[in-house]
Amino acid sequence: MECLIGIQGKDFVLLAADTKCARSVVTMKDDHDKMHKVSDNLLMAVCGESGDSVQFPEYISKNVQLYKMRNGYELSPHAAANFTRRNMAESLRSSRPKQVNVLLAGHDKDDGPSLYFLDHLASLHKMTFAIHGYGSLFAMSIMDKYYKTDMNYEQTMDLLMKCINEVQKRFLVNLGTFRVRVIDKNGICDKGVVKAEAIAA
Repeated sequence: MECLIGIQGKDFVLLAADTKCARSVVTMKDDHDKMHKVSDNLLMAVCGESGDSVQFPEYISKNVQLYKMRNGYELSPHAAANFTRRNMAESLRSSRPKQVNVLLAGHDKDDGPSLYFLDHLASLHKMTFAIHGYGSLFAMSIMDKYYKTDMNYEQTMDLLMKCINEVQKRFLVNLGTFRVRVIDKNGICDKGVVKAEAIAA
């Protein structure tokens, strides 16, 4: 019942995640931040089982920081994505697999922006747009129709709002607000929260 949305623009990646924390039929909070800073230019959005969605990104981010301390330079987004995928694959073959889905967004000075889609079965794909959760059933067709390469920030936000509005209109569950962040050459920038437009009766 969660939704993570990632869109790669011309020289940045935009990540959005709903802010609802719920279990069964109960909403426990509506200001939950599902994004985790991995490094200065790497951001992870995580949804899934409550404990795993906190512990797993913390484990990844601390190991990425350890790598930087040992070697004097950071992992690239590509390397960090493959490190995350390997850990997910190892946990999948253990007695307690991690039940999380991940969108990993980063910016590299050589390769530019990148967005990686990783699911709980350790399937990793580099994509230009990606959605986790039931929201994908309603928003992927909008992405297919309106997404263009080299979109600027305004165009990307407009596409994001199209997706959020459609999810709000069609999905049985009200996901409330979405927190939005942008990753570019200057690092991670918090753009606050956005809400779907009011739907006419």
